[in-house]
Amino acid sequence: MATKKTARAKSKAAAKKSAKRASRKILKFKPKKAAAKAGNGQPRPSAKAWGQAGRALDGVRILDFTHVQSGPTCTQLLAYMGADVIKVERPGIGDITRGQLRDVKGQDSLYFTMLNGSKRSITIDSKHAKGREILDRLVKECDVLVENFAPGALDRMGLTFEHIHKLNPRMIVASVKGFGPGPYEDCKVYENVAQCAGGSASTTGFREGPPLVTGAQIGDSGTGLHLALGIVSALYQRVRTGRGQKVLCAMQDGVLNLARVKLRDQQRLAHGPLAEYSQFGEGVPFGKATPRAGNDSGGGQPGWILKCKGWESDPDAYIYFITQAPVWTAICDLIGKPEWKTEPDFATPPARLPRLRQIFDTIEQWTMTKTKFEVMDICNKHDIPVGPILSMKEIAEEPSLRTTGTVVEVDHPGRGKYLTVGNPIKLSDSPPDVRRSPLLGEHTDEILRKVLGYSDKDVAEIKGSGAITAPEKPAKAEAA
Repeated sequence: MATKKTARAKSKAAAKKSAKRASRKILKFKPKKAAAKAGNGQPRPSAKAWGQAGRALDGVRILDFTHVQSGPTCTQLLAYMGADVIKVERPGIGDITRGQLRDVKGQDSLYFTMLNGSKRSITIDSKHAKGREILDRLVKECDVLVENFAPGALDRMGLTFEHIHKLNPRMIVASVKGFGPGPYEDCKVYENVAQCAGGSASTTGFREGPPLVTGAQIGDSGTGLHLALGIVSALYQRVRTGRGQKVLCAMQDGVLNLARVKLRDQQRLAHGPLAEYSQFGEGVPFGKATPRAGNDSGGGQPGWILKCKGWESDPDAYIYFITQAPVWTAICDLIGKPEWKTEPDFATPPARLPRLRQIFDTIEQWTMTKTKFEVMDICNKHDIPVGPILSMKEIAEEPSLRTTGTVVEVDHPGRGKYLTVGNPIKLSDSPPDVRRSPLLGEHTDEILRKVLGYSDKDVAEIKGSGAITAPEKPAKAEAA
């Protein structure tokens, strides 16, 4: 019996050692010496100063097959966190957004530069035999492959999940698609299509008007955010299992997740009218589906967008005002209606619901005498929740957003300085890594030599083969 216990203990110890070796190999992390262990068996906290122990995803390498917006949003976030993102582009063409909506002639567009910062670019012709060899070597060297091609495109390139995992069993293959498995999975999807199919458009806008899409890119960038979380989760699981997996984020699913309160209201509707919606107070019957609610708050606290001083000439001179119950007495005093604190028609939240239009019209008479920033300053002193409608110009010029790294100015060798959105996720021990976007194929030589280990002779042969360069255009015949 003692022998069996001893053998079992030895087996467990060997398994633990093997798991530690595997986790280091998986993350390509090779410490100079084993980290001292704390009492709980975990590595001791770093002795380096905060922010000097490297970035969160140092050592993770991403093979980026993405284009346009959803995929590049995901890989840029991972790059900001410290991952080495290698963007694969077609020779001579690159990501289609390099040339879309150009504001500076002959230079990469803001569409491209603001979605591809902190990455490296390599050009490869995936249909060329030598190009395929390079791709296979990249698969072996990377931790994650990210793509947002049309359904089946990656398979047609020969990069099936089976092929990838034969080359690198630890590879995580992450994809953005328009729809998940089902009747629409082969459909091509763009931002506004996703907003419509995910339930956002049907619940956005005013009751009397048509469905509306939102200016926030919840279909593209929203799904990219979801995919980034899926990738980080898969990396964490890989430490334990030693193998990669597929990660799929459908744009329809991502939009629905962001519009979940409207699915909540759909179910509540089966049990009676939605009392916090303005149409309840106006006596307008509800239909069978969650209606469009204008500027009603989705959280159950009555709110509306109100005019502020200067609204006649400034389209953004507005503020969002919430009549939260705990601060109702303060609101009454501010707007010159102290009697509403005790009047039966206004004293309680249920009594106020049928009178929201009257209440907000009265509050608006007060907000129109002040700028949106004055309203915010006054209301915040009383804990009244309000939010100024900030224009993109105001956001671009807001000093506090520059200080926090939410808005970052970077310098581009072709187009000069431009603004981009920095990392929206702030980590106290992981410094941000916000750099400019790469020029097309800028890092091809560097990646071939330093990542894949090709010799000078190999690189010269690759260049001569046409695997990484655009095909030459046929010479035009001279006019007779």
